[in-house]
Amino acid sequence: MPLHMMLKKKHLSAGRVPLILFLCQLISALDVPLDLVQPPTITQQSPKDYIIDPRENIVIQCEAKGKPPPSFSWTRNGTHFDIDKDPLVTMKPGSGTLVINIMSEGKAETYEGVYQCTARNERGAAISNNIVVRPSRSPLWTKERLEPIVLRNGQSLVLPCRPPIGLPPAIIFWMDNSFQRLPQSERVSQGLNGDLYFSNVLPEDTREDYICYARFNHTQTIQQKQPISLKVISVDELNDTIAANLSDTELYGAKSSKERPPTFLTPEGNESHKEELRGNVLSLECIAEGLPTPIIYWIKEDGTLPVNRTFYRNFRKTLQIIRVSEADSGNYQCIAKNTLGAVHHTISVTVKAAPYWIVAPQNLVLSPGENGTLICRANGNPKPRISWLTNGVPIEIALDDPSRKIDGDTIIFSNVQESSSAVYQCNASNKYGYLLANAFVNVLAEPPRILTSANTLYQVISNRPALLDCAFFGSPMPTIEWFKGTKGGALHEDIYVLHDNGTLEIPVAQKDSTGTYTCVAWNKLGMAKNEVHLEIKDPTRIIKQPEYAVVQRGSKVSFECKVKHDHTLIPTIMWLKDNGELPNDERFSTDKDHLVVSDVKDDDGGTYTCTANTTLDSASASAVLRVVAPPPTPAPIYDVPNPPFDLELTNQLDKSVQLTWTPGDDNNSPITKFIIEYEDAMHEAGLWRHQAEVSGTQTTAQLKLSPYVNYSFRVMAENSIGRSMPSEASEQYLTKAAEPDQNPTAVEGLGTEPDNLVITWKPLNGFQSNGPGLQYKVSWRQKDGDDEWTSVVVANVSKYIVSGTPTFVPYLIKVQALNDVGFAPEPAAVMGHSGEDLPMVAPGNVRVNVVNSTLAEVHWDPVPPKSVRGHLQGYRIYYWKAQSSSKRNRRHIEKKILTFQGSKTHGMLPGLQPYSHYALNVRVVNGKGEGPASTDRGFHTPEGVPSAPSSLKIVNPTLDSLTLEWDPPSHPNGILTEYILKYQPINSTHELGPLVDLKIPANKTRWTLKNLNFSTRYKFYLYAQTSVGSGSQITEEAITTVDEAGILPPDVGAGKGKEEWRKEIVNGSRSFFGLKGLMPGTAYKVRVGAEGDSGFVSSEDVFETGPAMASRQVDIATQGWFIGLMCAVALLILILLIVCFIRRNKGGKYPVKEKEDAHADPEIQPMKEDDGTFGEYSDAEDHKPLKKGSRTPSDRTVKKEDSDDSLVDYGEGVNGQFNEDGSFIGQYSGKKEKEPAEGNESSEAPSPVNAMNSFV
Repeated sequence: MPLHMMLKKKHLSAGRVPLILFLCQLISALDVPLDLVQPPTITQQSPKDYIIDPRENIVIQCEAKGKPPPSFSWTRNGTHFDIDKDPLVTMKPGSGTLVINIMSEGKAETYEGVYQCTARNERGAAISNNIVVRPSRSPLWTKERLEPIVLRNGQSLVLPCRPPIGLPPAIIFWMDNSFQRLPQSERVSQGLNGDLYFSNVLPEDTREDYICYARFNHTQTIQQKQPISLKVISVDELNDTIAANLSDTELYGAKSSKERPPTFLTPEGNESHKEELRGNVLSLECIAEGLPTPIIYWIKEDGTLPVNRTFYRNFRKTLQIIRVSEADSGNYQCIAKNTLGAVHHTISVTVKAAPYWIVAPQNLVLSPGENGTLICRANGNPKPRISWLTNGVPIEIALDDPSRKIDGDTIIFSNVQESSSAVYQCNASNKYGYLLANAFVNVLAEPPRILTSANTLYQVISNRPALLDCAFFGSPMPTIEWFKGTKGGALHEDIYVLHDNGTLEIPVAQKDSTGTYTCVAWNKLGMAKNEVHLEIKDPTRIIKQPEYAVVQRGSKVSFECKVKHDHTLIPTIMWLKDNGELPNDERFSTDKDHLVVSDVKDDDGGTYTCTANTTLDSASASAVLRVVAPPPTPAPIYDVPNPPFDLELTNQLDKSVQLTWTPGDDNNSPITKFIIEYEDAMHEAGLWRHQAEVSGTQTTAQLKLSPYVNYSFRVMAENSIGRSMPSEASEQYLTKAAEPDQNPTAVEGLGTEPDNLVITWKPLNGFQSNGPGLQYKVSWRQKDGDDEWTSVVVANVSKYIVSGTPTFVPYLIKVQALNDVGFAPEPAAVMGHSGEDLPMVAPGNVRVNVVNSTLAEVHWDPVPPKSVRGHLQGYRIYYWKAQSSSKRNRRHIEKKILTFQGSKTHGMLPGLQPYSHYALNVRVVNGKGEGPASTDRGFHTPEGVPSAPSSLKIVNPTLDSLTLEWDPPSHPNGILTEYILKYQPINSTHELGPLVDLKIPANKTRWTLKNLNFSTRYKFYLYAQTSVGSGSQITEEAITTVDEAGILPPDVGAGKGKEEWRKEIVNGSRSFFGLKGLMPGTAYKVRVGAEGDSGFVSSEDVFETGPAMASRQVDIATQGWFIGLMCAVALLILILLIVCFIRRNKGGKYPVKEKEDAHADPEIQPMKEDDGTFGEYSDAEDHKPLKKGSRTPSDRTVKKEDSDDSLVDYGEGVNGQFNEDGSFIGQYSGKKEKEPAEGNESSEAPSPVNAMNSFV
């Protein structure tokens, strides 16, 4: 008898665990506890087609489990691979994974080949797939000379790409020199082969940078083709000379630019053939040229295109059918059409299939003397060949086993013994691929054991299902029984549900369900039992809910929320606004039961929700707050009209009647319209509905009526002020009955269980029934079958349940209304589905491609559509950062989930941590839930570049040395190899000097630089490095000292001494005041007081001035007084020259030059002719604006940039302006002479000695 053993699972509160999670165990893969003897099982292996990065070490995965632990061996190209003879190849301890170290030496091409791993122990041998290892390739484009292309307006063109053949194939795209994608349209598009097709060219297509790019994702490289130049000209633009020198053949293509019918650029001819494999994406392409631009249409000659699997790409030039199957074979026709004609091309499609599983062999656990079978059933096109192996050896040449008999795709075992244990391999292959599955036969004799933890406590909310777990194992399969308390017999399925996995289900748990339950497992070898405990809790309820409120702006509103809960559970009350957190505003206040909003504003309107959460359940209630403006004072003269009166019905027909009335007083505002409403006293008594509106000048209306309605009418008048009260109701008028003129809407067919179909619709109301005896005729049949319609007539309801249906089958459904008079028109059929069930199969062939250190791409094979058993909603990836056993015990593994909608078979995992090991599995999702998980697949993220060092500071400055201290990066993202330190001096003009590079060992966090220039500012750049590259840098600046003895610590003793307060009287209209004459590095206390009619009010604060900085040199050439003096001297000299000239002309002489030479003033020099400056005073060097980041505090730590210059020093800051680069305009504008605000400015002319002594 085959053994059934269910997986042990973690205890979860039964109040929160859906039943679906437990029932999923029924289809879990068979597993044997690892403390029992068992053959090897391959748990992880590299993909069949394994493309490696030649720049990284080769890792070929092979992991297996078994008892005793298996040993591993490898074959390469069909022969034994002796890893001991190759020093570059190692095998991971306790694993079969190979690591080939090609980064130190060796080439990846040397290790190309077909690898297969064997895991073996005393009970058998399991083998991996044949793993084809190939290095990725991203070759360069061959050099070619591309001639410029000249075309007439309207001609067609194909720009060839012809990318180099890489592995895997490159992704092609066209861009310009600015790396901008070239625009594409119905006229210009890229083909599947990468060429760029122009149906016809236009003058705007002229450009010199048509560039084809090939991106090789595996190696993260992009190759570029030489640019192609295209010029589009019009014959009218050619002058006579050019026209005479150019022939048609010299123009590219030489076709006419007149309008023409379409012809195909690709594919060629009238017919072509396409072959595709089952499950792949079928892509068919037709690109045509013509003028005007042709439009492409697609049809299937012998059928229709499949719904929900057909997509049009590339402006309908490409037809794609996803998840292609054999049924998609046939002839497909593309039609290119414009106003001048049409052209057709037929593509014959043949769908083949690599092998795929019908029934894959499963592990078989038997006790001695039992019987069993292994089934290996696959399909494909052509039909795959099934072959068996045992322990990796073809079964034909393996040792004979009398308990084994082979019958095609089935192995039958009878009267097995312990020696019958082995691993069997089934290989299904055809010309398009193969499938290989390992399945062991393990013969064991084991007494029962219960895997669920003893004395597990389950807490469940009353009136909900309770699920008590009893995971078990034994061989032969144990019998499971449940008991409650210490007395009484076994629990039976009249009240309880006993699942095959041992779980006991109480469908509706009540208070009396509380107690101790015992699970007993027994077989012929023994018995085991386990006790679990169940507690039933009262549900959490909101007994006083918040209520809808309408409040005026500026008022206060209160919402109440009272909660009743189980006394052993502590609820947490949370208030939400529009499903988000409450605004961070002191106007919102909460206590135990209330939310109060004060001074209500317009933005406070919305939905407020009170949520009460416990560890087992939650409850919530919502209310809407509407904020309105205070009501305006109504005009005392005007008012709404008085209601009309004297209503009368005349001309009474089957489907119409005339209504007449007398208007009421309009109250000084003319009536603009009348509103007529009706009441159906038979079906909706007391409910008035809109009938018609007429002009305010009419007092009669012709009204259309419906059958079988007992009408009453009323009229309201409306003017610019508002609407009147309704008039008195008219007399009643009953119309005759008729058959329904419409059918129910919103017809749907959805199953709630795997074996039913629930047909629902929106029923007709009494007004729509048109007569008495309203009923519905419900009809259904399977969409894909030949069955006749099944019909049933039901009363006036909105639902009908069809039982006994197959799982998830499409049905055609019709719902037709009828009454005592007759039937409504024949309704249109809608499609529905019977109930869904959980998916049966896990996605297979899960592959992980690590794109970079933070991104991985996951691929998987789609599950067979029939195994989905429901609407495919997508695939869900669970992934987590793998940890060692010791870490798992200390910390719960956080699994992340990504869901990919629809039928996608790949997805990206972003946000990964570099240099980490991850594991993942994939599950298919339908409307019922998740299917089984695929086998966990592990992968490693490579190293990345580190973050910047956490901090950098400069300490111990001396005359010729500086010491740097730093902290390592907070995110190394790998193994740090070294630090790179770069530094360069900054001269007096704030220009950067030569850059010096240093490499510092990774274990250092302190470094002293010696032999530096004294009194020099240096800028430092520090960044860490891993084997991948350098990370972000951190910068800092520092100055070597002039005299070490001259560096004084800052005075920060504010408040310690008894210094007198200094006072300044400030105009009351000012809101700021500048403090001058402060000492650097000193703490001050400042007090601001205001005196008025209410007395004296003051406020205090403490601040500290920045450290002393090098004083700025004062260039006398930029001082206002000096410029004025020089202008005056120049003017005086000019006057003297004029006078001298006049006197010379009159015959007199005045020796100006001799006198100037004899009495030259050293302080007053003429302007230099070469640079236009006054003598030696120049601002070209000394007063350039500081470069950004060139100032740092004297403690050498990285802080916010400070400046000893302020806007007040440059024209009060208000009139100062800044350039786009941040430099100050008007620095030397002369608006205000710069004052020595901090006492650091020299009153003398600048000199190098003064500049050096200005550093404190």
